[in-house]
Amino acid sequence: MDQFLKEVLEDLKKKPKKLNSKYFYDEAGDKLFQQIMNSDEYYPTNCELEIFMEKTRDLATVLKNGFDDFDLIEMGAGDATKSSYLLKELLRQKVAFTYRPIDISTTMIEHLENTLADDIKGLKVEGLNGEYFEMLKHVNKISTKKKVILFLGGNIGNFEVPEANKFCRQLKSYLQPGDLVLIGFDLKKNPRIIRAAYNDREGFTKEFNLNLLRRINRELGGDFEIEQFEHYPSYDPATGECRSYLISLKDQVVHLNGHKIFFAKNEFISMEISQKYSLEETDQLALRSGFIPVKHFLDAKGWFLDTVWQA
Repeated sequence: MDQFLKEVLEDLKKKPKKLNSKYFYDEAGDKLFQQIMNSDEYYPTNCELEIFMEKTRDLATVLKNGFDDFDLIEMGAGDATKSSYLLKELLRQKVAFTYRPIDISTTMIEHLENTLADDIKGLKVEGLNGEYFEMLKHVNKISTKKKVILFLGGNIGNFEVPEANKFCRQLKSYLQPGDLVLIGFDLKKNPRIIRAAYNDREGFTKEFNLNLLRRINRELGGDFEIEQFEHYPSYDPATGECRSYLISLKDQVVHLNGHKIFFAKNEFISMEISQKYSLEETDQLALRSGFIPVKHFLDAKGWFLDTVWQA
């Protein structure tokens, strides 16, 4: 709670104002995000799922890379829907590995440890509950095996490009030469398709953004008037930046834990970014971060990329 309050106050006192998208995911936010992913306009999940369903054997062949035994570490594993196809194929090929999902949600890690091993016979699951790099550091202490990292869902797009560079360099610092990363990128495409994915007709994305204000009101004692903020999405095809904002509809003051936050009419809060890349830009990011691009896996439309990098 203290960290949540501290970050919210710091971010709302910045110019321009912002909020950290990691706080979207309370119980209501989780449900809204599931609705977004199931909406007609939101394509990334289905595109990446297609890759894991249709190209499973090739993925497994590239990722096992001749390793005798390795740690398969999934950062932000969620319910492992996509990766389960890969896990089953690796076992079918009689590959020796330990699946180590990382997630900040204790509930999700317990779910994976309790149910995934039952659902996939022969699977060794050792869950890691915490932040990505803290858990990678922990794995390096307890295991000297080769590492294969999964970072799926286009989550790298949650960073602006300079931050993505920093993140990938940091990831590389936890790996040894020859270790592999499978990383998902949402690719640049027709701007209307991208904008629609973040502005669905049912309004789930709008509610997902506004829900963070409701969470601040409920958990931190704020008094945001939700109806006085409007969701606005934008996509710039030149930079590949897809952004979400909340726009203040009037001059107003929000009270938060003894602090006053002033909003001018039409002032915005920057809520989240979903960076889109070209194929060439993903290769450049790999090389800048100390990786070698090994292989590209694309869905049939060419909208989404899962790419294998080697440290």
